Amino acid sequence: MAEAARKTRVALLGLGNMGGQMASHLVNTGFPVHVYNRTRSAAKPLGDAGACVADTAAEAVAEAEVVLVSLADENAVRAVLFEDALQRLRDGAFVLGASTVSPSFAHEAAERLGAVGAHYVELCLLGNPMLAGTGKLRMFTAGDGADAEPVREVLDALANQVRHVGELGLASTMKLAFNQLIGAQTASLAEAVTFGERAGLDREMLLTEIANSGFSSLVMAFRAALMKERKYEPAAFSSKLMLKDLRLALDNANGAGVAMPVTAQVAARYEQVLAQGFGDLDAAVVGELQDDR
Repeated sequence: MAEAARKTRVALLGLGNMGGQMASHLVNTGFPVHVYNRTRSAAKPLGDAGACVADTAAEAVAEAEVVLVSLADENAVRAVLFEDALQRLRDGAFVLGASTVSPSFAHEAAERLGAVGAHYVELCLLGNPMLAGTGKLRMFTAGDGADAEPVREVLDALANQVRHVGELGLASTMKLAFNQLIGAQTASLAEAVTFGERAGLDREMLLTEIANSGFSSLVMAFRAALMKERKYEPAAFSSKLMLKDLRLALDNANGAGVAMPVTAQVAARYEQVLAQGFGDLDAAVVGELQDDR
């Protein structure tokens, strides 16, 4: 009997909502997976499921052919990838950047990784943790299109759609554009519900009908369900990450000479969310600010 083909060795750096679920799915589908997270307790369930839990990022990537980076922000990527993992990254390894960062940072990552013989594939992931845990994300790649082909086994395991969008920086731009829409829809939903409720409509009924209407979207329906239950943790997309992405979008739009007044107003709302101590709660918590007006 022919020996079964060996699956790609994968290291995953960052086990937040999305990273943890992607790692779990890769383990469940038979990939040899090493994981690292700065808060080690987050790695324990994956260790119990069969992943190898590393004490450092450098240890996690030492034997990996593909390194998937899913961290909160650019500072985290610098600390975990550049200051730690880079020490033992294999020559010819492929690094998949799934963190939401600026387009300019994607260029920085590609340059630093290229200097040590690694390849950088910039990713834009669309979906929530549940989809990440079942391999049903939508995924967009940017950079050298040829670099994505050797890692298709991993990409196809995580996503049911993989599309190349062009030159380096465009996957990050696409992700920021999508997250602008998430923020605007969520903030607008919060205002509509508060308006209707204070005029006398039943809050739960209004949220249900909005979610089931032609005005809704998958994102709006998901956040409407959270608002209806007033259940904002664990966060599928935290308010502090929402604000971070809105600021990135505004900074990059300003550099391109593009005015985004709606996004600026949405960012201001999320600044209030963080000021009230709700940064770790789901972005849907923006609706609770309205109650204090």
